Amino acid sequence: MQTESTLTQFTLTGMLEASVKHFHDRPALSMALEKPLTYGDFYESVISIAGILKKQGVLKGDKIAILGENSPNWGIAYFASVQCGAIVVPILPDFSETDVHHVLIDSEAKILFTTQRQMDKVMGMSEHKLQAVITLDDFKAESDWLPVETFSKFIEKALHFLRQIPDKIGLKSADISEDDIASIIYTSGTSGHSKAVMLTHKNFIANVLAADTLIAVRPDWTFLSVLPLSHTYEFTLGFLFPLLKGARVVYAGKTPTPSVLEKICRHEKPTIIAAVPLIMEKIYKKKVLAAFEKSFLIKVIAKVPGIKMKIYKKIRNKLIDFFGGSLQIMAIGGAAINREAEIFLKKSGFPYLIGYGLTESAPLLAGGPWGDATITVGSTGKPIPGVEIKIVDPDPRSGIGEIIARGANIMKGYYKNPAMTRDVIDEQGWLHTGDLGSFDKAGNLHIRGRCKNIILMANGENIYPEAIEDKINSYIHVAESLVMENKGQLEAWVYLDYDLIDEETKGESEKQKLAYIEQLLEKLKITVNPQLSAFAQIVRFVEHKEPFEKTATHKIKRYLYTH
Repeated sequence: MQTESTLTQFTLTGMLEASVKHFHDRPALSMALEKPLTYGDFYESVISIAGILKKQGVLKGDKIAILGENSPNWGIAYFASVQCGAIVVPILPDFSETDVHHVLIDSEAKILFTTQRQMDKVMGMSEHKLQAVITLDDFKAESDWLPVETFSKFIEKALHFLRQIPDKIGLKSADISEDDIASIIYTSGTSGHSKAVMLTHKNFIANVLAADTLIAVRPDWTFLSVLPLSHTYEFTLGFLFPLLKGARVVYAGKTPTPSVLEKICRHEKPTIIAAVPLIMEKIYKKKVLAAFEKSFLIKVIAKVPGIKMKIYKKIRNKLIDFFGGSLQIMAIGGAAINREAEIFLKKSGFPYLIGYGLTESAPLLAGGPWGDATITVGSTGKPIPGVEIKIVDPDPRSGIGEIIARGANIMKGYYKNPAMTRDVIDEQGWLHTGDLGSFDKAGNLHIRGRCKNIILMANGENIYPEAIEDKINSYIHVAESLVMENKGQLEAWVYLDYDLIDEETKGESEKQKLAYIEQLLEKLKITVNPQLSAFAQIVRFVEHKEPFEKTATHKIKRYLYTH
């Protein structure tokens, strides 16, 4: 079993070499329902492609971009790049063509690994410095301005090169320092300004080793990957972490709809899944709330002491069966989970773990540890080993202040933006997260919102919109909501669950459906406001007829909707 003591150096290449030594013949990566690559197979491909990249002129510090959906080839491309000492620029697959062009140009990427589904975003570039595009899947593509090769041909050429001149394969791990930059990650934050975060080998390794103290992962575990590898949450905890422990990673390959997810889980039997709250919140509403809302009998018998817990546990068992029957942990992070949904998870005994972090911290700052009975609902657990967290300028009444953090996982800075780096990392090395939080008596961190999202009312009271949205989102008819100030008053924009509404108004006229929606909004106002302080009352509930635009971890991009 790998620990910090078994790693000879704090680099990603060193970690992979140690894993291959320990787990050479064990399964490493695969698409769902397909035969996996072993650690040995994976490493051979990595070294082969690193040699070809080096032969094509890739030097230490060059930028190599990866734009594609999750697959074993994505991981091969990443490790081959860092094996050369290159810096990887992962690009979120849902970035627009304009955003992709900006990242490629700003990062000065030399080579791009991409997929057929993403190729159109690249072919339209008028300015570029790319020397080559290599596809991560196998299809024929023509380009009048760049050499385009399929991944299978590229890897075939690389393997041939490896066998012919093995002494010229890329850079050795010793040539890579733990303080070298491994990734530059362009965020798509809720503020509207994409930042290029520079993360070193040590940043990632420190975070993975800390995660290893939270969950006792075994080599026979299977990780199901449903979030994009280009996001640090999935990359660190759903890719690097299992590789450290000799576990297997399975990529869904398709949008994880309930039917697709159930089929994959039945076959692959995942032990751990890294998910964003939205996944579990939807399950809570569809499986738990719906059971109580639609059955008068269940509503009545649930009031008998102990019966509700029995119902909860029965639903929990069905959920674990849905996820293949072997689920040990559902790791939830990337955004705040709805309190009511978490109460169900806690009371039913569903195996979950909440984490908190940022891209700038590679990403984990707090979470778990697994099995800690003092972790409270609504918290993100304790600061992880090796990370210090403080609350600065706390409110005298609530104890809420800005969260700052320090540790080996904190980024090197923002690429090409030293001024912004100085704004968020002070002289003592503290990262100012921009998040608001407080600690409870057990030392658990509670996230209260973003500093920039606080609404200051005319009476001087601070409103934390995320806390109000959490209450609104707990209702079965609400998909998501956004609370804002408008002319001195609070209003809530609500995107409803229209599938549920259509089901409940089946056979009714359009006019009747509109009237039903008006009644729902009025009911929300009547039921939510009594739960709020007098100064935080919602004056208007407004229907928002389409989903809010969100980041990769499903946080609403508030800046698009402010007045």
